[in-house]
Amino acid sequence: MTMDTLQELYLEQLQDIYDAEKQLTKALPKMAKTATNDELKAAFEQHLEQTEEHVSRLERIFEELGEKPKGKKCKAMQGLIEEGKEMMEEDASEEVMDAGLIGAAQKVEHYEIATYGTLRTYAEMLGFDDQADLLQETLDEEKDTDENLTELAVSCVNLEAEEGEDEEDEGEEEEGGKSEEKGQPVKGRK
Repeated sequence: MTMDTLQELYLEQLQDIYDAEKQLTKALPKMAKTATNDELKAAFEQHLEQTEEHVSRLERIFEELGEKPKGKKCKAMQGLIEEGKEMMEEDASEEVMDAGLIGAAQKVEHYEIATYGTLRTYAEMLGFDDQADLLQETLDEEKDTDENLTELAVSCVNLEAEEGEDEEDEGEEEEGGKSEEKGQPVKGRK
């Protein structure tokens, strides 16, 4: 597709984020299932509901543009989801896994925030005020999700992951200062 106008770019970017959101509706249930922290699990489940609403808003925009809702493969989201899958396949404690899941989810949120901000600006410039409002609503929700994930990380999940490390260090000290797995001195010992 040749793009000679901002409206053509706008449509192409809408197709990209539409596919991204569709990919995310498949990934979020897996993340929720993997999460062990109840608040994190609930956050992923809530974001799945929001993501389904984001898809609906995009479909309304396509309709207003007289276009069929269709996606253009979003390679960025595909890569971010692949990173999340890799995290879920790691041999990690539950607490560390939850911290890693938050990190993976926030990468997704930041991509979506950038994309929706750009799309909202295009819509405003093109005079699509109703579409700009819909895109702003989604942008606000993506920012809220990112802030909620940050709060969850700093208030409990990352602390639990760090406490797990402290407990592991205490166990290593009881075993004579060496880590059985790595045979390395415990932090602070020579």
